[in-house]
Amino acid sequence: MSPEEIAARMDGVLRHQPDGRVEALIPSPMVQNHAAFIERLEGDALACLWFGGTLEGKSDISIYGSVLTPDANGWSVSTRLSDDPDRSEQNPVLWRNGAGSWQLFHTAQPSGNQDECVIRARPITFDGTLVVGSPREIALPKGSFIRGRFVRRQDGAWMMPVFRCISRPGQRWNGSHDTAAVAVSQDDGQTWDLNEVPGSIGSVHMTIVPLDGDHMVAFYRRRQSDFVHRSESADGGFTWSSPVPTDVPNNNSSINVVRLRDGRLAMVCNPVSAATSTDRRVSLYDEIEEGDDRPDATGGCAPIWGVPRAPLTLCVSSDGGKTWPLRSIIDDSSGSCLSNNSVDGRNKELSYPYLLEGRDRALHVAYTYFRRAIKYVRLPAGWIDRGQA
Repeated sequence: MSPEEIAARMDGVLRHQPDGRVEALIPSPMVQNHAAFIERLEGDALACLWFGGTLEGKSDISIYGSVLTPDANGWSVSTRLSDDPDRSEQNPVLWRNGAGSWQLFHTAQPSGNQDECVIRARPITFDGTLVVGSPREIALPKGSFIRGRFVRRQDGAWMMPVFRCISRPGQRWNGSHDTAAVAVSQDDGQTWDLNEVPGSIGSVHMTIVPLDGDHMVAFYRRRQSDFVHRSESADGGFTWSSPVPTDVPNNNSSINVVRLRDGRLAMVCNPVSAATSTDRRVSLYDEIEEGDDRPDATGGCAPIWGVPRAPLTLCVSSDGGKTWPLRSIIDDSSGSCLSNNSVDGRNKELSYPYLLEGRDRALHVAYTYFRRAIKYVRLPAGWIDRGQA
C-alpha cells in the first residue's frame, strides 16, 4: 500500500482474514509511527503504545497509545502521552508497580544522540481513556535505553533490561560501543543499580524470559547484523553469561520473545542479516545529522545499518531458545529501510514487533508498518504450528 492508502486504513477497525487472523491499522494523527509495545490490561483489554511524529529523532516525536477492549470492533482513537518539546521521546514500556498501578517508562533524547538519552517514568491509567501523570527521570547513566519488558525477580526486585549507548569524547554516537545491562530496583522503581552483561558489546534490546526455577534466558538484537544472540542466568537474574549466537539471523533491528503457555518460546523478528543483503545506510539518523560535524565513533564493534526489515516472521523454539526450527511468515514486503521517511513511499519495513499470548492461546502482534502505521495482527490458536522448518 502507498502511504496515502495506509493513512486511509488507519481507523483501528478489526478486519477478519480468510486464514482466521484479524488485522487492524491502529489510529494515529502522526505521519510516522514506530516501536510498538503491547500489553494485556485488566478485563483482557489490550493497550498498544508507540512513538509518533514526523521523523525518528526529531523533537516532535512523542509517545502515543490506544486501547482495544474485548467487546469493541476496533482500537480506540489514540492519545498523546508525552510532551517534551526539546527531545525525541521513544520506546514506551508498561509495567505494574507493587501496588498494582501501571507505570509508563520511555526514553527521551536530543536529536539522534542516543548517548544523551534519559529514561522517564510516569503513572498511567486506562479507565476508559488513557491518562498520564507527571514524569520523573530515572537515575541511571545518560545513554541508558529501554525496549524489553521488565521482569520481577524472585526476591521481588524489578529487573529492567537496558542497553547502554556509550558516548566517545568528541565523536558522534553510532552504536559501536553499545552494551547490555540489567537495571535492578528493590524499592518499586525509586532507585536503581546497574549490572552489566559481560561480553555484550553490540548486543542490545535485551529481552529477558524466565524459564523454570532460577533459570532465565535473554535474547538480543545485534548491531553487527549477524545473528540473534542469547545468554543465560542460572541464579534468577543476578548474573548473566556472555551472549552467544543462535541460529536466527538478525538485521540490527528489534526482536521480541515470550514464553508460551505450553512451555515453548516464540520470537517475532526479521530473520535476515548483512550476509543476505548488500543494502547499507550510513547510520540510523543520517537524515537528521546535518550540522553535526563530529566524526563517527571509532573502535568497538562495526554496526551495520540498512539491512532490509522483512519478512516479519514468527519463530518457535522447544529447547529454551538455542534453536528455532519452526518459522512462519506473518507479513512480507521488500523491507527497504534505507530511509526513515514515512511519506515518500520508500520505506517498506515491517519491524519492531511486540508479542503477547492471550488466555485463549491466540497470539497478539503489533509492529511497524512502513513507518507510516502500527499494524496489529491476532493469530488464532493453532496458527503457530502451521510453519515450515
